[in-house]
Amino acid sequence: MSFLDRITACAVFDAAAYLPFVVDGQQVGLLRPEFAARLAPFGDVFEVASHEVRLASAPSDVEARTQAVDGVLRRLADDGALSGWRGETYAVAARLEAPPLFYIERVAVPHFGVRASGVHVNGYVRDGAELFMWIGRRSPNKPTAPNKLDQIVAGGRSAGYSIRETMLKESEEEASIDADLAARARPVGAITYRTEREEGLRRDVLYVYDLELPADFAPRNTDGEIAEFELWPIARVMERVRDSDDFKFNCSLVVIDFLIRHGLISPDDEPDYLALVEGLRAR
Repeated sequence: MSFLDRITACAVFDAAAYLPFVVDGQQVGLLRPEFAARLAPFGDVFEVASHEVRLASAPSDVEARTQAVDGVLRRLADDGALSGWRGETYAVAARLEAPPLFYIERVAVPHFGVRASGVHVNGYVRDGAELFMWIGRRSPNKPTAPNKLDQIVAGGRSAGYSIRETMLKESEEEASIDADLAARARPVGAITYRTEREEGLRRDVLYVYDLELPADFAPRNTDGEIAEFELWPIARVMERVRDSDDFKFNCSLVVIDFLIRHGLISPDDEPDYLALVEGLRAR
């Protein structure tokens, strides 16, 4: 195994297997034909054709579109076609940060292949020249990637929250990092990918922060999403990412990005260095 295997595993995408999802003349997502077929009976909301799926023109504003789509999604959930309803909405637009065209229940996001974003925080500790990283193990009850390894803080960005607000909220909920300490986190970039997962097509942007933590700080989970935290030497983190798939698929990318930025993966020592750098910014 190699670091590049982690990048490759997060780049499984066949554009020909999807139909464009169009709203108000703008492509906002990609749907599998089999999911499009589930939408076809709701012709007053979705116009399903062989080459694309359109949101019907009748719901013509953000609120009306949101209500119309939500009604269909609740019917699909009742029929078992959608599971794990979160009661959490994401904005839908042709590009991130553009004005939303409507809002959609989080669990449906990968089914429609719309862009979504989240925040990941690398929590690390220095002890002289030694570097350590806090690693979380996801709860066995998580619907996505149960028991997989994770960052100290990671979470999706719900509608109505800025990137920084999401970081502060998730830091408190996931690791009991108070606002004053979390405010020290530095925004260090973003990771993008398109990948086919069991839950559907993920087209995500991960906004990444680095947070150097005091040696006496110990994270504590409050929302039930993390089973335990451990402080690992960075060499152990590198080995586990490189030689296993124990980390959640996108968390591996966040670690690789950290290792590159901190000079722990270098172009002199890593033959796949350029491929790694390019692979973290997939379109």
